[in-house]
Amino acid sequence: MTSLGAPQEEMRKLTLDTPQKEIHELPLDTSQKTISNPIIPYVGTIHGGLVPGELIVIRGTVPDDADRFQVDLQCGSSIKPRADVAFHFNPRFKRSGCIVCNTLEREKWGWEEITYEMPFGKGKSFEIVIMILKDKFQVTVNKKHLLLYNHRISLEKIDTLGIYGKVQIKTIEFVSKGEMPNGSQLGVPYTGKLDTALRPGCTIAIKGEVNKNPKSFAVNLRPSDSKDIALHLNPRMKNKVFVRNSYLHDSWGEEEKEVANFPFSPGMYFELIIFCDAYQFKVAVNGVHTLEYKHRFKQLEKINIVEVIGDVHLLDVRSW
Repeated sequence: MTSLGAPQEEMRKLTLDTPQKEIHELPLDTSQKTISNPIIPYVGTIHGGLVPGELIVIRGTVPDDADRFQVDLQCGSSIKPRADVAFHFNPRFKRSGCIVCNTLEREKWGWEEITYEMPFGKGKSFEIVIMILKDKFQVTVNKKHLLLYNHRISLEKIDTLGIYGKVQIKTIEFVSKGEMPNGSQLGVPYTGKLDTALRPGCTIAIKGEVNKNPKSFAVNLRPSDSKDIALHLNPRMKNKVFVRNSYLHDSWGEEEKEVANFPFSPGMYFELIIFCDAYQFKVAVNGVHTLEYKHRFKQLEKINIVEVIGDVHLLDVRSW
């Protein structure tokens, strides 16, 4: 028998102290959006199924003796015959480690998609975010984009979440992000007027997908009465450089490139948020703060145009 780590003992105790009825109902409670300290293996119903725009957020720790664990989005919970698995996400820790993704249909595995980037570490805590998109799953680990997995089984069939193997889970959360863009694209190059003149407190949100084989794209904020560009955001995919600059008085200024993590990947869905405050723009990608850019163009109220150019499918642009 392997000895239980302290957190697992606590979990076991927590379960023993909880009336049996409540345990049984936990995954079935329709108001339950967060499940805390589930016993592993965990198998729970996903109420209302999965819709594009929803996030599944799983926080936990990899035990020191872990060899592998898996998160499965399943079509039911049958064991014999085994339920189809639409998305099998399986970190393996042998040698340098890898993550295997696959689909199980009629008890047969399909082709493996293997990612050799390993964001999980033994003895370390993690946060997995699975974003549900119309045509794929997008997985982020510890706030960093990890992989995309195209649907092989339709979303409507998924109704169960399974977590198995050597892993300790603290919380499972289902987060609804509200309306997703309906998929109709805005033409690129795109030029649009901001809904409101720019001032401190304004937010601009741009939603889109990076092309499959991208070189770069750019977002420009500018006034309509000159060629000036107040803010030029230019992610360059090949070198993973995120350039920021301004074009004032007919010339480019000094580029700013520092960024902790390059936030874009080919094919990924993104929500780029630009927040304007009195001294700078703050930029976040998919909810993660990415950079600040001090205002070089000072007449904020003149900035009324947003442009998007380059290798992206543009889905939505709005400001408030």
